[in-house]
Amino acid sequence: MRHGKKFNHLGRTASHRNAMLSNMASSLILEKRISTTVAKAKALKKYVEPLLTKAKTDDTNSRRVVFSYLQNKESVSELFNEVAEKIATRPGGYTRILKTGSRLGDNAEMCIIELVDYNELMVKEDSAAKSKTRRSRRGSVKKEEAPKSEAKAPKSEAKAPEAAVEEAEVVEEAPKAEAAAEETPAKEEETSEDTEEKKEDDK
Repeated sequence: MRHGKKFNHLGRTASHRNAMLSNMASSLILEKRISTTVAKAKALKKYVEPLLTKAKTDDTNSRRVVFSYLQNKESVSELFNEVAEKIATRPGGYTRILKTGSRLGDNAEMCIIELVDYNELMVKEDSAAKSKTRRSRRGSVKKEEAPKSEAKAPKSEAKAPEAAVEEAEVVEEAPKAEAAAEETPAKEEETSEDTEEKKEDDK
């Protein structure tokens, strides 16, 4: 029984499976993308990605180890000369699986497996998305404050006529106060004259 065993044998013996994955890895390195079934692509992903990581250190030992898996001089030289430069800054995840539907005949799930850095369209979309997603709280707060200050400006303008009306009322009240102040001494003079007349009458 094979309880809990997640290794996919792909219906082949070990030697047949290793030869098939070796050929598929060489084709992927040379062609940059190949079409296959989803099950084979997942097995190939586990097989080829450690080899791509090994290719980042270009020395004799790394070349011999990779050649023991691929058994193809052309794919080894392509891997160390060109592919390794492309994937130098990527910390893993060198391949991508894109499902393409079912195959006519046996209805197997088909897909395309490709090297991530060689799909120029997807790389441009990723870079554009990264440049747009960067945001900061400070910028958003400033943007929010700017409309508020602009919104307050009309209110101050609306208050300006009211202030002008109040100033006009104050100006109107000032002459009235001056007139009242002038009237009060006149009344005091009249009252003083009346009191003097009364005193004379009494005498």
